[in-house]
Amino acid sequence: MTLTYIIVACLAGSAISAFLAALVAWRIQPRLIPLFVSYAVGALLGVVFLDLLPHIFEQTTRYHAAAGWLLTGILAFFILEKLVLWRHNHDHAGAAEAAIAHSHDHQHADHHGANETGRTSSAWMIIIGDGFHNFTDGFAITAAFMADVRIGVVTSIAIIAHELPQELGDFLVLIHSGFSRRRALFWNVMSSFATLLGALLAYVMLVSLAEYAIMFLCFAASSMIYVAIADLIPGLHKRSTLIDTVQQISLIGAGVGSIWAVRLLV
Repeated sequence: MTLTYIIVACLAGSAISAFLAALVAWRIQPRLIPLFVSYAVGALLGVVFLDLLPHIFEQTTRYHAAAGWLLTGILAFFILEKLVLWRHNHDHAGAAEAAIAHSHDHQHADHHGANETGRTSSAWMIIIGDGFHNFTDGFAITAAFMADVRIGVVTSIAIIAHELPQELGDFLVLIHSGFSRRRALFWNVMSSFATLLGALLAYVMLVSLAEYAIMFLCFAASSMIYVAIADLIPGLHKRSTLIDTVQQISLIGAGVGSIWAVRLLV
């Protein structure tokens, strides 16, 4: 049953995040994207500090080792970012606004020459980078479900929450790069399914290396901490008016609160 839960969570999460991103991209203004980002920050941190970390320290007496794995995970994601294995240029609001601002002009422009080549290359880098990002999300989902089904459910919800603004920004940037809406949606969906590949690989590894389950869970927690703190929050600081700040705090609180509510219901 655990494997079934993992597969369903990955497939549903991938489809939901990709199709909602495409739907929202046609319906809302890019300036509203930071609202989704704020909620995602709260959801990610809520899962880590309300579920993953308490479970980790309940299941092991090797507290220093667990803390060390958490630190190692954060540093590892930093190194991956530096090596451009994980595309973390996630200023979703800025990317989306730029895409919307120029999309009309470029939809009817001549797409030949150096500009087209550069935009197309950037688009494929986005797709590859997101595929790797989603692959690591699959590891987090499997580690969470292998620990506890409830933790797996709230982890999946948090991952969907942070995937939505990412997929939304990327969808708009792909259109700006010359992709049609259908083509952008297709490749967004394809990169999203890397989540399932990562999840299945993690499942095989955990079945064979069950004694390292806590280590995998620590890496899952560190990935969420890194995404929230290093990836999403800096973009929110670029909007520092009182209204923006109140909205951000409220939505971060809503993200944490929704995870707390799901914990009570599941």
